[in-house]
Amino acid sequence: MEWLSAVRSSIEYIEDHLSDDICAGDVSAEVNISEYIFCKGFAVMTGYSVSEYIRNRRLYLAAQKLCKTNKSVLDIALDAVYDTPESFTKAFSRFHGATPSQVRGGAPYKTFLPLRININIQGGDQMECKTVKLFGMKLIGFQREFSSEDSYEKIPKFWDEICEKYANNVYAGNPPANAYEKAIMDNCIGEYAVCIDDVGGDKFRYLIAGKYSGGEVPEGMALYEFPMGEWAVFDCIGPIPEALQSMNTRIFKEWLPGNPEFELSGNATIEWYDCMGDQNSPDYHSAIWLPVKRK
Repeated sequence: MEWLSAVRSSIEYIEDHLSDDICAGDVSAEVNISEYIFCKGFAVMTGYSVSEYIRNRRLYLAAQKLCKTNKSVLDIALDAVYDTPESFTKAFSRFHGATPSQVRGGAPYKTFLPLRININIQGGDQMECKTVKLFGMKLIGFQREFSSEDSYEKIPKFWDEICEKYANNVYAGNPPANAYEKAIMDNCIGEYAVCIDDVGGDKFRYLIAGKYSGGEVPEGMALYEFPMGEWAVFDCIGPIPEALQSMNTRIFKEWLPGNPEFELSGNATIEWYDCMGDQNSPDYHSAIWLPVKRK
């Protein structure tokens, strides 16, 4: 499905199922897009995670019901898919700044209307993108599962952890002291970061990776193989993570909605890093790779 149509359809689906126990996986499945890629793009375009948007819409409708109906707090809590009045009251108060009883008594509440997605592309600078067909490649890396909700916060800590435990020694030019350091050196681990949506729920696998050159795969590390396919490659120039984050925003707000030829495909995305460059330099080179297919 075309990206802009998919986001609009997802909002319609959410509106039709606010009283059902739906999650981000249900929404992404409805529009037939990888959950990880969909959640990432939805957040970029709207400023809300899928779960946050669903929650806010439910709490707004709950406030309206408190003011306009005689339904009990328990029934309204159940309509909003909360198990208990206590959990509902806690979420309601945090969102509206007032308890359900206060809102029923006339206290003001926060408005949160359905989103309307419109694209307004501004600026005259061109986004550089090339589409390439790549042969299959096998990667090796340190793997961990993350949730879409807090991945931006936790993934940088994962990088710091791997660098401190294994990478700093070989990056300093020292011979590898163990199998993990040897794997880093032999496979240039750290050249790629891979997000793979095959876990289920709102979780995904993340690999700090390099091209697998053969040999031992130390315990706790993982292999992942990409089939031959077509990729959209977006080059980024500038210090990271700022350059990559800026490019990622432009991809979902400008390139995908306005692209007449390609749509997203597959369930994994890649970030590429220049292992020899200074990541704080204004000239640092990195890239985002997205699997695509022709419409």
